[in-house]
Amino acid sequence: MSTQTHPKTAPQRAKPAVAFEPRIVGFLCNWCSYAGADKAGAAQLPYPPNVHVVRVMCTGRMDPQFVLKAFDEGADGVIILGCHPGDCHYKEQNLRMIQRHRLFLRYMRQLGYEAERCRLDFVSAAEGEKFAQVVTEMVATIKGLGPLSQRRRQA
Repeated sequence: MSTQTHPKTAPQRAKPAVAFEPRIVGFLCNWCSYAGADKAGAAQLPYPPNVHVVRVMCTGRMDPQFVLKAFDEGADGVIILGCHPGDCHYKEQNLRMIQRHRLFLRYMRQLGYEAERCRLDFVSAAEGEKFAQVVTEMVATIKGLGPLSQRRRQA
């Protein structure tokens, strides 16, 4: 007599839960933040691979619709990284982004998004370590918030 069980009567094993890996879009200034990301890569600094980089000439020229489009296309979070205030290659355009970001966060709250899903920060070309730190922090924040697509289904 065989001790094998028939496949249909075999006990069902639970599938292991897949850990949530957030999808983050990063809008990086061409002159500073993109170079900072490049420095982090060249130095082989460890940071999560969750950020999909979009290089923009200046964060001051970014339309807030870029962020909405990123969320619509499945991003769980957005990072906007520019030159430090006072060091913008286009005079004071990054200061305009600070103002737009504040307004945009209000709009996000009205749409039901958490403000932490859209982070504005400043990384210079020499700050590869800071780039790695910002990405690591953002991934941890978004993991804590959970997937945005799940929130949309609940709403």
